[in-house]
Amino acid sequence: MRAVYSLNVPIPGRVERIATALHPRLVAFEHVWERRSLVVKRFGSDGYGRDDYHRLAERVHRVLAGSPAFEARVAGIDYFEEPVRGPGPVVYLAVESAELSALHHRLVDAFGAIAALEGAAYVPHVTLARGGSVERAQALASREIDSVVWTVSKLQLWDATHREVAGTVSLPAR
Repeated sequence: MRAVYSLNVPIPGRVERIATALHPRLVAFEHVWERRSLVVKRFGSDGYGRDDYHRLAERVHRVLAGSPAFEARVAGIDYFEEPVRGPGPVVYLAVESAELSALHHRLVDAFGAIAALEGAAYVPHVTLARGGSVERAQALASREIDSVVWTVSKLQLWDATHREVAGTVSLPAR
């Protein structure tokens, strides 16, 4: 079952600007992402379908209660040569954050993991493009970009069916 909802970190403008600046180099790939996200956890294959939003949102809020805001950092460009799903390679902005990974694992403990994508396989990233040559992905990954550090103070529940933010979860300052 395809994920119906996901919990995402909103992408700050500085990260969007990096992706926009890379766009001329991304057009060589088969598909360029226009709506970028940083997925923390996917829901749907774990029993939450289209009609379960309120039940899911309530449970997510309970699991995340007391979770403080945290820092995340775009560290560079990388790629998955053979992604779990769909054509490769997948080129992405690599994100580093021990707190984000810990939050992901907390959600996996509460909701279960989607095999090969979550749990130990989770790689925080912002997808830029997919499909095309591995050589182009390697060339892009060798490019230097400015590091971006930001504070994650809210998360968004994304409704994949309607392609919109269905709700938010605020994370208080430490």
